[in-house]
Amino acid sequence: MKKQIGILTLALGTLASYAQGTTNLTDTVNASIPVNNYVPAPFQLTVSGLSGSIDSFSVNLDITGGNNGDLYAYLLSPDSTMIVLLNRVGLGSSNLIGYGDAGFDITLTAAGYNVHDYQSYSPIFSGGQLTGTWAPDQRTVDPYLYSNASDFDAVPTGNNFNAYYGANPNGIWTLNIANGVNSANQSTLVSWGMTITTVPEPQTWTLLGSGLTALWCLKRSRRK
Repeated sequence: MKKQIGILTLALGTLASYAQGTTNLTDTVNASIPVNNYVPAPFQLTVSGLSGSIDSFSVNLDITGGNNGDLYAYLLSPDSTMIVLLNRVGLGSSNLIGYGDAGFDITLTAAGYNVHDYQSYSPIFSGGQLTGTWAPDQRTVDPYLYSNASDFDAVPTGNNFNAYYGANPNGIWTLNIANGVNSANQSTLVSWGMTITTVPEPQTWTLLGSGLTALWCLKRSRRK
């Protein structure tokens, strides 16, 4: 009986080791965001050694100065899945230049109010930067060659972070970010980062579950 309990404890310990794991990665950049007709500059983070697939995902952005409505940023995963993080926030038929606030200190997640319209949702600022948790912009409109400001009014059609769920997190992640055409209002990317939560592949859970079921059946049969 003690041997069975020991085996069961070991199996449960193994199962626990395959539970969700969260990794935080940050790149301190302190670089001016280029002003060149919305041709983004790349900033990369390499993820390695993570097991399992992505279960949840978020991005942190720390940007100071400039005009938020001038910024364009998107993230590329190792398999080149693109998610638009910022796309001239505030720009639309009722605001032809976008928001004039200076900076972000935000977390972008798969849930929450869309950051493109943040002034509609009682935003909180600290030191001039927008704070809080928001959903990514997702608007795939060309920030430089769009035909009308109303193009930004439509419900976003681009990927949300759930497009990354189930994918392998390992590899090179690239933040691409650009400013507008007014160098007098240049922004600075202070830092950016990601929080990735992974879970083991389904077949791992199946094998462990089968093993625990077998042990339980063995224990029950010996009681009879």
